[in-house]
Amino acid sequence: MSDPRPIVADDRVVRTPPESAGTAPGRGRLAGRRVLVVGAGQMTYDLDDPPIGNGRAIAQLCAREGARVVCADRDAASAEETVRRIISDGGQASEVVADIADPAAVEAMVAGAQHELGGLDGVVYNVGIGAGPGLERAPEHWDTMMNVNVRGAMLTARAALPILADGAALVFISSVAGIKPGSRIPVYDASKAALGGLVRHIAVEGERRSIRANIVAPGLMDTALGRMASQGRPGRARTPVPLGRQGTGWETAYAVLFLLSDESAYVTGQTLVVDGGLSSLR
Repeated sequence: MSDPRPIVADDRVVRTPPESAGTAPGRGRLAGRRVLVVGAGQMTYDLDDPPIGNGRAIAQLCAREGARVVCADRDAASAEETVRRIISDGGQASEVVADIADPAAVEAMVAGAQHELGGLDGVVYNVGIGAGPGLERAPEHWDTMMNVNVRGAMLTARAALPILADGAALVFISSVAGIKPGSRIPVYDASKAALGGLVRHIAVEGERRSIRANIVAPGLMDTALGRMASQGRPGRARTPVPLGRQGTGWETAYAVLFLLSDESAYVTGQTLVVDGGLSSLR
């Protein structure tokens, strides 16, 4: 696993604690919980030593903190690798293959996870795509991205809400691109902004049963996807992040962990930004 990459060279203190590197021990924060992580695999983009992505880190951390986890992904081999890592770390996990563009597959995924675990206390939606810059892209590209980034989240929530345990939590992975422009991919920014409106409505739907719904919005992250994005737009890697480096998949995962746990029992309909201060200080 690669270390976080400092992206400025000055005399500041750049901290990378064990949590940031994924080496901190579990503390039982999700002991006994049953969690479905949608998008628990990851793509390597042909990198020789790809850093861990958000989805895999989320699944591994949930298991390390005591949850039993179902790892869902459309790539069977990638989901299986996440499960293998969890089991080798002493956790409990199983995998399911699902394409979130297919409503029937989403229903089956959620129902299967509920059956496998004997209930559901948490769902994490970590699925998103980005393609192309410019408003000139063909409408079908917009439709595809909206279907994955927003419609898939809706389908997952629709299937999960009726069977989630009272007091459960849903967490959706978005992006700071949904808060302010920066990706230079208009449909990506628009889809992430739309996700905010959807999740607030999901929170309203769940409030009578104390089911919470929140968003984690990562910024510039040193994941395989992030490195691929930097190859296409080299200036991305030189962005002056206030805390002096890009984030890691583990740092996204710890934000998700907080929102899944009872530590955030009074938090719903919110967006937790994990971007080293980039969106608020620059």
